[in-house]
Amino acid sequence: MTTALITGASSGLGAEFARQLAARGADLVLVARDRDALEALAGRLTSRYRVQCEVLVADLAKPRQRAKVVERIVDEERPIEVLVNNAGFGLPLAFERNDVEDEARHLAVHVEAPMRLMHAALQSMLAHGHGRIINVASVAAFTPRSTYGAVKAWVVSFSRWANTAYRPRGVTVTAVCPGYTHTNFHERAGLPPGQEGVPHLMWLEAPAVVGQALRDSSRGKAVSIPSLRYKAIVAVTRVLPAGIVASAASRGR
Repeated sequence: MTTALITGASSGLGAEFARQLAARGADLVLVARDRDALEALAGRLTSRYRVQCEVLVADLAKPRQRAKVVERIVDEERPIEVLVNNAGFGLPLAFERNDVEDEARHLAVHVEAPMRLMHAALQSMLAHGHGRIINVASVAAFTPRSTYGAVKAWVVSFSRWANTAYRPRGVTVTAVCPGYTHTNFHERAGLPPGQEGVPHLMWLEAPAVVGQALRDSSRGKAVSIPSLRYKAIVAVTRVLPAGIVASAASRGR
């Protein structure tokens, strides 16, 4: 029986990863800051799919709380076979006007936390010769988009290297790079539904994003870009001038 640990599991893509992995028979360790939301999700998944769901409340920006998650990952008596680094949040694009402590927390959640959790997970996964790590990035990783694009670029770059390094030893690492996806992410960033400034055609649905991510991870792909239109957009960003790409990327939140 596989056990998957998912960060940012209380809503959005994290909750969808939990649902789809539970449907495949995986037991779950659900990590987020909102205990009530985690327990409600755990109850629904346990009832529907008859899997075990463990709730672990932690703010990954806080070292002591993050350490609790690391401690759970390295527990050899309850090994984690799938790690989904999904926790994250957005900030306004005007870096110079943002509180620098918010930016530091943003960096900790998007870079330091997944790095530490991956390092912990790899010890057991490599020892057992199998495991899957899924890091939720964004198509923003391929565009100049303030610090959000920067942290996601780190996730993609490191995942590419890690997949090359560890796949021959049985552990795959996949960076998932969705575009705009219908979740509560934008509301949490302070932008009401329908006011994102993004055309309807550019929106993806969470079940499709997660389904593609799990398929690509099972195939050992280093990068998963859901939908043909976003694959095309990423290809175009590699040839257009940075100024044009940055201007286009400034839309939405």
